[in-house]
Amino acid sequence: MKLWEKSKGALQDVTDFTTGTDREWDLHLAQFDVLGSMAHIRMLETIGLLTSAELKTLTGELKKIHGAIMNGTFSIDQGVEDVHSQVEMMLTKTLGDVGKKIHSGRSRNDQVLVDIRLFIRDEIQSLAGSIRALFDLLIAKSEEHKNQLLPGYTHLQLAMPSSFGLWFAAYAESLVDDVITLQAAYRVTNKNPLGSGAGYGSSFPLNRTMTTELLGFEDLNYNVVYAQMGRGKTERIVAAALGNVAATLSKLSMDVCLYMNPNFGFISFPDELTTGSSIMPHKKNPDVFELIRGKCNGIQSVANEINLLTANLPSGYHRDLQLLKETLFPAFRTLSDCLRMTVLMLSKAKVNERILDDPKYQYLFSVEEVNKLVQTGVPFRDAYKKVGLDIEQGKFAPSGKANYTHEGSIGNLCNDKIKQLMHTHQDSFNFQKAQQALSRLLN
Repeated sequence: MKLWEKSKGALQDVTDFTTGTDREWDLHLAQFDVLGSMAHIRMLETIGLLTSAELKTLTGELKKIHGAIMNGTFSIDQGVEDVHSQVEMMLTKTLGDVGKKIHSGRSRNDQVLVDIRLFIRDEIQSLAGSIRALFDLLIAKSEEHKNQLLPGYTHLQLAMPSSFGLWFAAYAESLVDDVITLQAAYRVTNKNPLGSGAGYGSSFPLNRTMTTELLGFEDLNYNVVYAQMGRGKTERIVAAALGNVAATLSKLSMDVCLYMNPNFGFISFPDELTTGSSIMPHKKNPDVFELIRGKCNGIQSVANEINLLTANLPSGYHRDLQLLKETLFPAFRTLSDCLRMTVLMLSKAKVNERILDDPKYQYLFSVEEVNKLVQTGVPFRDAYKKVGLDIEQGKFAPSGKANYTHEGSIGNLCNDKIKQLMHTHQDSFNFQKAQQALSRLLN
């Protein structure tokens, strides 16, 4: 029987269908459910719904449950619907009536909301670290290979000279913008919904500011109806931020797949990082990057899936929202794995240092020749026409040198500026505040 059932239970088929895979995903929330409960009971004691002795007893037992979660011995019993019920039933089994008092002043609705917020907050912190590791590698690679040129393309046709320094740093700066959107998602997430109850508050004199501080939230969702409306919206915003990171990795992976192609031959990897063919002994396939590309394209669809799941829902709680966990939660792990594998692969990448020695790339320098004429006083359109005619008549003989000095170009990568941007935005998360608050709760 569920904790909230009075006498007659639901048909088993109904229970199984409505529970779905929720118990599995709830294990990801277990530690945060305990932390939320620890903050909640401290607040209950200050408004007279628990005695100091009851608070001490409940806190001690919750710490034991938290320890079991962290060492991997916690589980949700067969027949128990969710993690919230499991924790409360464990407390009641051990402490009797004292355990039953823990739910005063809250609903499963705001309980799951605060659990998910704490979970997402933790996942974003982990993700930010993984992004930073890739960013640092890209900047290091950019500096290492800043003098090695490679062809730039538009429409997949030869365009103008680029460099490995420029290419690696482009993806580093892309990650800066991805962190900005991730930070926005973190700020939306980092608000306390606890105390909104089932979406309409409580007649108990709850101190929501207190639980906000205890859990290290930056602020709270003030309006209790909006706190519940934030479920789905928060997940969609977070998923969009994950999708931005995924889009950067997907584009990078596509470039690598092209650049590994023998017809390009710009970049290569050790044999142990590529795969072969069952019948073609010469093959070195970019399977890792193909899978990163595919997985990251899938991550980009999550925000739209969440949008469709929650479209046209009126205010208030609806069971559709339960499905958000199985939609969003796997995206964190998938993106983390893709970031880790990208770092592994790129750390072993070898670039071809003499690509532009091949005469087929001579037309990359057509703009350089036009610019040289312009610098002697020839009008641009006349210079453009002359170089075009030289190409048509087979008279084009470029110097093969590119002289770029402006900000963000081959000769002036501005990597120091890009690094400073990343440092600034990473520091703005202020993860320490949340970490310190949760540590105080446990200690």
